[in-house]
Amino acid sequence: EPSTRSIPIIMVTAKGEDADVISGIEVGAEDYVVKPFSPRVLVARVTNILRRHDEFLLEDPESSSERVTLFDQRLVIDTARHLVLIDGDDVPLTYTEFSLLRYLASRPGFVRSRDQIISAVHGRSMVLSTRTVDVHVTALRRKLGEFGRCIETVRGVGYRFSDRLPAPMRD
Repeated sequence: EPSTRSIPIIMVTAKGEDADVISGIEVGAEDYVVKPFSPRVLVARVTNILRRHDEFLLEDPESSSERVTLFDQRLVIDTARHLVLIDGDDVPLTYTEFSLLRYLASRPGFVRSRDQIISAVHGRSMVLSTRTVDVHVTALRRKLGEFGRCIETVRGVGYRFSDRLPAPMRD
């Protein structure tokens, strides 16, 4: 639903297996908290997510690069509208996926470590597993279709966004 798409979701559940956490994040949760948990930890996570969303909402679209167009305008990242278009069609992304794409695409060809990505997307005070980045990249690649191949893994380092659309992989 367009009117509720940007509301951040934190899953609070007793299911703590890796597959459950990955599934929760892939379907769009901003965070995943497994029971039992400390109420102080939950409040800190909620506060952090609200802070990140407030910063995004308060961002002055006039003072930032608000629109990135790539590949002869086939891929558009519109920061001011929190919108990604592929061939004119809206691609629904979570806040984290959008921020990750915006960060990588802002400097195509530059390699970003997982720690740099976490800091850029979640803030320096956020402590997350670097595997969380891998989960978000996997979901983002799937949602971007053929453009997902532009997010390249640099083994042992992190990720980069290619300024050229890689050729399709052969079976």
